[in-house]
Amino acid sequence: MSGAIGILVSLIVTLLIAGVAWWAIQQLLPLIPLAEPFATLVRVLVTVVGVLIVLWVLLVMLGYAGVSVPGPFRVGKLT
Repeated sequence: MSGAIGILVSLIVTLLIAGVAWWAIQQLLPLIPLAEPFATLVRVLVTVVGVLIVLWVLLVMLGYAGVSVPGPFRVGKLT
């Protein structure tokens, strides 16, 4: 049971850090002087990269918890 609690604590801490980083990026992004089409493109790319990073972290943690994770997110057993 302690392994599951450790994974949940790690998940909460990771999501808190990701949330603070997301908030900081969203606050600082309008300070960069870009023309409107480029600003929209940068916002979309930042969103896509952020979502991919969060999904990757979640899938890696699920792999450590013993859940079968497909594709490139598979994490081998640590011995």
